[in-house]
Amino acid sequence: MEPHLMNHPAINVQVKRGGITESAHQIKAIIVNSSGETLHSWGDMEPLVYPRSAIKALQALAFLERGGAQKYDFTEQEIAILGASHNGEQRHTETVQKMLAKLWHTPKDFECGHHWPMFVEAGYELAGKGETPNNLHNNCSGKHAGMLGLAKLLNVDSKGYIQVEHDVQQTIADTMGQMCEIDFSTLPHSPDGCSAPTWAMPLFNLALGFAKFADPSNLSAERQKACRTMFNAVVNNPFMVAGTKRYCTEMMEALGQRVFLKVGAEGVYIAAIPDLKLAIALKCEDGATRGAESVMTALLHKVGATDHVDRGQLERFDRVSIKNWNQIETGEIICPM
Repeated sequence: MEPHLMNHPAINVQVKRGGITESAHQIKAIIVNSSGETLHSWGDMEPLVYPRSAIKALQALAFLERGGAQKYDFTEQEIAILGASHNGEQRHTETVQKMLAKLWHTPKDFECGHHWPMFVEAGYELAGKGETPNNLHNNCSGKHAGMLGLAKLLNVDSKGYIQVEHDVQQTIADTMGQMCEIDFSTLPHSPDGCSAPTWAMPLFNLALGFAKFADPSNLSAERQKACRTMFNAVVNNPFMVAGTKRYCTEMMEALGQRVFLKVGAEGVYIAAIPDLKLAIALKCEDGATRGAESVMTALLHKVGATDHVDRGQLERFDRVSIKNWNQIETGEIICPM
């Protein structure tokens, strides 16, 4: 399915201080329905985009549609964290540890590397105990648990599962390719921050994949179930996909189980909205998350995904205030939409 591009200009988000524009972010965005129709687009849709962590829910489908969650008795919280870029808070690491135990693996089997928790306070707590981070604290550890589980379902050795030629990654690429209607073997790929491969694609195809995730009615029975299982797990447990003081978590909590949101590195964001049978995908050209979040909020308003929500709950997302260390307001982020 080819998109019908509207050729609206890219969205210019301005960061104001003292009455002038101090910085600006150019965002390209697209809204696509599950029939493959482009409803709106802004900016140049031709360049390829690495979706980074925004695509994790689609990466998890290969595990879920093969019955992995049932076979290994994953709870809804454990399913949700398959698609997470989590903060590394205690609830996150404990959840992933339980998943590994069910899979008969340990954190040493992860090939994602480790880093300090994304939530600073969690890092302070860890350091206060005289401890250092391990692979459980990697924000992608939930995704990697799913990859280890997929290796078991495929009956292959998990060693090297992050390599692009490994059966785990090829199976995931085939599944994502079917969802996004694109052949990833013809596209650039690179190790992501967690060392598993990420494939580049047009923003249209990323949005199409998540529009079908939002409305999987034309997919196989197994994939329909996997999509709905993943969606429900995340919107019912938004803390697991991100965590404290994170836009993904707080916005999904405010929207009341109606929208699945997911950030990706370098200013990528997706939203999947089953009630409307559509998805939004966007990319901030300079990689700034603050610009991407501002536009995502505006586009959720535009499509009507926030109509049922008390706007008072969304005020902090609509008008993003910039404050200094004394909590004095120094400026704001303004989306023109």
